[in-house]
Amino acid sequence: MEEELFCIGCGAKIQTTQPDELGYTPQSALEKGLESGELYCQRCFRLRHYNEIQDVQLTDDDFLRLLNELGRKDALIVNVVDIFDFNGSLIPGLHRFIGDNPVLLVGNKVDILPKSLKKGRLIQWMKERAYEEGLRPEEVLLTSARKPHQMDELLAAIEKYREGRDVYVVGVTNVGKSTLINQIIKQTEGIKDLITTSRFPGTTLDKIEIPLDDGSFLFDTPGIIHRHQMAHYLGKNDLKIIAPHKEIKPKVYQLNAEQTLFLGGLARFDFIQGERSSFIAYVANEIMIHRTKLAKADAFYEKHVGGLLQPPRPEEVEDFPELVRFEFSLKEKTDIVFAGLGWVMVPGPAVIAGWAPKGVDVLTRKALV
Repeated sequence: MEEELFCIGCGAKIQTTQPDELGYTPQSALEKGLESGELYCQRCFRLRHYNEIQDVQLTDDDFLRLLNELGRKDALIVNVVDIFDFNGSLIPGLHRFIGDNPVLLVGNKVDILPKSLKKGRLIQWMKERAYEEGLRPEEVLLTSARKPHQMDELLAAIEKYREGRDVYVVGVTNVGKSTLINQIIKQTEGIKDLITTSRFPGTTLDKIEIPLDDGSFLFDTPGIIHRHQMAHYLGKNDLKIIAPHKEIKPKVYQLNAEQTLFLGGLARFDFIQGERSSFIAYVANEIMIHRTKLAKADAFYEKHVGGLLQPPRPEEVEDFPELVRFEFSLKEKTDIVFAGLGWVMVPGPAVIAGWAPKGVDVLTRKALV
């Protein structure tokens, strides 16, 4: 009986006969991989060397199977979320799947937030939102998968709460979960970039086991598809524009009532009623913001989306969803959050409307800056 082989990048079972299926690698590459001890499927090889993404065919049932497995284990669950897209990166109903297992909630990508942001306030907000979703984390931590920032604190927390048990790292696609695990491996084992990483949804195909000192394992699981992420409506080049790579530079706009800001062609902020004020946009530095009159905003969007207002760009996205309107009457300093894109800080009492692609959330929170 032939030994089963698995890709060390994504965990998929290696096969050499079906190029369109998971785990495919040409026979010649298989032999080289066995010689070198670094066996990657073709998809991971192309991703590592050419940054080329291939679509993954995983069903919702596969993800449900993985989640159901968690409740049957005695383990620590490390739930990684994207600070920048908190609502879009929560796993729907996670609390129902994990049984009595303890949870650490880890907010990733802290390095891109402006230094003026109050971290304690962010942690408190994350805790409140988690509670609203039925999740009761033992602790909420902030970290950055791309830098060793606070990695020691995360490792100490994992060690504290796992109490000799296995660790399962879970998260929706695109939160930086595998990159975070690469940092953990690097910190603990000195091995660099063992797991395939990408900013595109769906890189880890089956859970990857990383042995811990006491005979337990740390498992990296596939990213769970969350249908309401902005990332799922964009092509890979547009995704690079909206995902911040370095610290966000706040953009300040003096607005009168009945003025509108367009965040590229992806979202819209209407100042309907209130005193002339300074509004501050916190989005990726590459996103162009355009101001216009509220009365002309619909026509402006229709004329310029995909051109002056981009992303989305026509060559990237064929059928971008319509923008849906959410209206808010605010009494105090508030952030209007566009899930997966960023937020606009409203300084005081106002009536505003936020627009986002159908299926993507617009919500409010107490201002973090």
